[in-house]
Amino acid sequence: MTTMTEPTFDALLPPAMANKAEQVGVNKANMEAINMFMLAVLAGAFIALGAAFATTVTAGASGVLPYGITRLLSGIVFCLGLILVVVAGAELFTGNNLIIMAWASGKVTTAQLLKNWTIVYLGNLVGSIATALLMFFSGQYTFGSGAVGLNALNIATAKANLGFIQAIVLGILCNALVCLAVWLTYSSRTTTDKILAILFPITAFVAAGFEHSVANMYFIPIGLFVKSGGSSEFWSQIGKTAADYGNLTWQAFLMNNLIPVTIGNVIGGTVLVGVIYWRIYLWQRQHASKNAQAQPRLSGD
Repeated sequence: MTTMTEPTFDALLPPAMANKAEQVGVNKANMEAINMFMLAVLAGAFIALGAAFATTVTAGASGVLPYGITRLLSGIVFCLGLILVVVAGAELFTGNNLIIMAWASGKVTTAQLLKNWTIVYLGNLVGSIATALLMFFSGQYTFGSGAVGLNALNIATAKANLGFIQAIVLGILCNALVCLAVWLTYSSRTTTDKILAILFPITAFVAAGFEHSVANMYFIPIGLFVKSGGSSEFWSQIGKTAADYGNLTWQAFLMNNLIPVTIGNVIGGTVLVGVIYWRIYLWQRQHASKNAQAQPRLSGD
């Protein structure tokens, strides 16, 4: 008589999470390039939707709500982006930094790792900027008597004028939290588990003002689109002109934010999360396997 094994909903423990992270990394690295790119475009759009949500919710909040409360609200609603990526399924550059665990175990080559990161990064960029264009042409920036557009301009300007080293460090801190959120989802058994695992780390990075390269592929371009193409009625409503945002340029976007933040994101995700958890949970297994293979066989075995 056969017996049925009862399903378990207990969360996976960290050693099992490490094995899962390693296998996920192998699967991601071996994905067909066109699928990888399409899923990356989706991820860019998903993160952009979270950013648009945050921009809208915090529009007009400056001077009305305390700074911390405004940031908290922004972080909570921004979680939409990573929830969509994880639950719906998409390829996000910052989360894919955890492929480093499979690479460190020798299950993914350097070429596969760099191919994934490059394709996914470009796909994220396409998805984010395409969403920013859709949002601009929708005229959503004019909502709230221009409050949404004003908020988008202010967010973009602040991000585009960070110091290079500051942007790197803010990027490190951000992706440590993002990859911890992804790491926590590896313990989950249900969709609810995944959502709850994402909520606090992502809210924390947004509330603290850390910098996420893919999110900034939306936050800064939407500000640039509003600056260059905003209607005269919009500028009249907010009492500003495009000249008031002279420091918001495509060059500033790249040099002051996207490049240093991306560098920081890679460091934070790979070193502070991926490599550390690989060393704790997977290195010993790999080391023991090599030792076993190196031991001479006894005669008669």
